[in-house]
Amino acid sequence: MHIFDTATALTELDQGHLTGQTSTDYGNLVGPFGGILAANLMRAVLEDSRATGDPISITVNFCAAVSDGAFDITTKLVRAGKYVQHWSLELAQGEKICSTASIILAKRQVDFSHQTMDAPQITPPQDCPPLPEVASFSNWLNRYEFRFAEGPPPTGAQPADALASPRSALWIADKPDRPLDYLSLTALSDSFLLRLFHVRGTLVPMGTVSLTTHFIGTTAELAEQGTEPLLGIADAIRFHGNFHDQSMQLWSTSGKLLATGTQIVWFKE
Repeated sequence: MHIFDTATALTELDQGHLTGQTSTDYGNLVGPFGGILAANLMRAVLEDSRATGDPISITVNFCAAVSDGAFDITTKLVRAGKYVQHWSLELAQGEKICSTASIILAKRQVDFSHQTMDAPQITPPQDCPPLPEVASFSNWLNRYEFRFAEGPPPTGAQPADALASPRSALWIADKPDRPLDYLSLTALSDSFLLRLFHVRGTLVPMGTVSLTTHFIGTTAELAEQGTEPLLGIADAIRFHGNFHDQSMQLWSTSGKLLATGTQIVWFKE
């Protein structure tokens, strides 16, 4: 079993109630990597016998840090229409609610298709050296291969002399290789480092408060991508009052937009 699937494995206790386990392979500075928690929540819905259709959107609100160990996920099918399902979820440890989420599934019909922009043109992945592995305090970073064409993360021990651009363009893939599906795409949507780190060149207390990903690509397009790296674009506009925005795009190697997303990020001086 791929390391990602081990980290997102869930056991159903009864309908709408599942349990999972954190994985040190996807550990972060505080608790697990947010993307792996989002993927756990997505799996809880996709493996429910009531689920129909493909993921259209997920929003995860990170309410409290998740400790190493077991956690519980409860799911509620809020509304099931002819084409669209709305789900509400909670991830908890004991009495503590750690995350809440909403997930939308839908039955897709390809009757009109139009993409208004082309994929950004950047250096091909084979010409971008992979980011070296990092120390074990953020193990999740070593579960992905990052090949930056623009806006690599800062490497100095001291803050940068001047503020840098928040924009990054890079190629991203699971490590080791894993065929793309909605679970891995959910996690990949959170694989961009927080833009404040890129801008200031130093770490301060910060974390994602809420993350939303919209899935534009179909099941067939994800299967077509296979294990090839995705083109990722991350950016931000304003850092103010302890919060900053963050946006992302994930493109296939054939130039199809597969996912877009936004985050709101808290930080402290």
